[in-house]
Amino acid sequence: MGVKEIFVCTECGAKSLQWKGQCPGCKEWNTLEARQEAKQGQARKAASGLGALGSAVSKSVSLQNFSQEHEAPYGSGLADLDHILGRGLVPGATILVGGEPGIGKSTLLLQVAGAVAASGRKVLYASGEEGLGQIRDRAERLGVLGPGLDAMATGQLDDVLPELAPGRAPSLLVVDSVQTLASSLADGLPGSVSQVRAVATELIEHCRACGTTLLLVGHVTKDGQLAGPKLLEHMVDTVISLEGDRQFVFRLLRVLKNRFGPNQELIVFEMGRQGMSVVEDPSTFFLGARNPELSGAAVVMAADGQRPFAVEVQALASRSFLSIPRRAAVGFDVNRLHLLLAVLEKRLKLNFGQVDIYAKIGGGLKIQEPGMDLGLVAAVLSSFYDIPLPERAVFWGEVDLNGQIRPVSAHNIRLKQAGRLGYEPVFCPPAGEGQTGVTTIMQLQQRLFRR
Repeated sequence: MGVKEIFVCTECGAKSLQWKGQCPGCKEWNTLEARQEAKQGQARKAASGLGALGSAVSKSVSLQNFSQEHEAPYGSGLADLDHILGRGLVPGATILVGGEPGIGKSTLLLQVAGAVAASGRKVLYASGEEGLGQIRDRAERLGVLGPGLDAMATGQLDDVLPELAPGRAPSLLVVDSVQTLASSLADGLPGSVSQVRAVATELIEHCRACGTTLLLVGHVTKDGQLAGPKLLEHMVDTVISLEGDRQFVFRLLRVLKNRFGPNQELIVFEMGRQGMSVVEDPSTFFLGARNPELSGAAVVMAADGQRPFAVEVQALASRSFLSIPRRAAVGFDVNRLHLLLAVLEKRLKLNFGQVDIYAKIGGGLKIQEPGMDLGLVAAVLSSFYDIPLPERAVFWGEVDLNGQIRPVSAHNIRLKQAGRLGYEPVFCPPAGEGQTGVTTIMQLQQRLFRR
C-alpha cells in the first residue's frame, strides 16, 4: 500500500494536498504540517465497518439458501420516473445522472429531493457547484422547501462522508456533482480521472453499507459522453441521461443502463419556472404548428423504448453553386444522411451532384433510431421533386443499402399509435403475415410521386 504526503492543520485538523501559508479551514497562518497518509482507503473502510462488510461476503454461499433483508424501494415523487427506473428509488443503489450544463439536472434532482423529504424521509443535497443561498433560492422557487431536506455546499468528500455514519445517514443523498468533489485519498485536481474514481468508489461503498440511495450527477464531454473513467458507468446501478436543446422547453430523460428494470425507456419533460413537469402524452408534442402543404416535411412515428411519438423530419434540396455540394444534418448522424443519399442515387437513378441537401429533426430533437430512415428518404424526395407529401401520411422503417425497407422494433406499438392519432396512409415495412406496406424505396417513389 503506497503513501503520500499531505498537509494537516495543527489547530483545526483541516487537510490540504498542497502546503499553504494560511489554513483553508480556520484561516490561521503557518499551521500546516506535512504528514504521511495511505493512498488507499483500507484504514477508512476498517474504521467505518466497510472492511468487515466485505469479509462477510467474501466466501462462496449457496444462492438458493441465501436470504437478505433490505428496505423496500420508495417513490421519487414522480410516478413516471419510478416506472422507468423499474422499482423507484432502491435503498443502497446508485443512480448516475448525466447531461449537458444548464439542461436541468440540478433542477430535476432538487425536485426529487424535495418530494422524498415531503414523504417523511431524510434527504441530503450536497453541492460542489452552488452555495447554500443559491440552493435555497432554487428550492423556494420550485416549492420544495420543507423539513427533512438538508443541504451542504462543499468541495471536499471528507465533509460528506460523516453524514453517512450509522444512525444519521439520510435515505437519499444527492451529490452535484462527482467532478466537483475531491478526496484526500487521491492525487490530482477535482474532476481528474483519479479523483472521480476515488470519490465515486467511496460514496458508493458508504451508501451501500448504510442503505442510502445515491443520486450522483456527472458532467458530459462535448461529444455528449459522460466525463471521467468509463469505470464510473460500470460501478453504478443505473445510468440516466437528460437531453434536449436549451433553446426549447422540452427535455428527454433516457435510461441507458438499469439493473432494476428495462433500459432505453424515455420520459418527456417540459421545463418551466416551477421546474420539470411530465408531458403525459408526447404523441404529437414535437410536431408544433406544421404546414402540410409545404414540400420537404415528413411525419415519422418514432419509438424510444416502448413509447411512440410523432416527430417531423424536414429536408431541403436546393441547387448548389459549389464544386462539392453541401450536406448537413441536425438531430442525427450526418453519415446516415450520406448513406441514404447514396442509396437514392444508385437505386432511383437520381443525380444529387449539383444539389445541396440539408436535413433536420423538428423541435431540436436528437434521434438515432433506424426507423427514421424512411421518413428522411420521403422528405428528401419531396423537396427534390417539390411535391408535398399526403397531409396525414406517416412513415417509419429502416432502409438498407439495396433500397429495401426493413422492419424496426416496436412496429405494432407504432402502428397502434398511428391509428389512434388518425394517420393515413401509413408507409412502413410489412412486419407480419397478411400485412401490407412498402418494401423498397422504388415502391415508395411510385406511390408518392408516380415516377
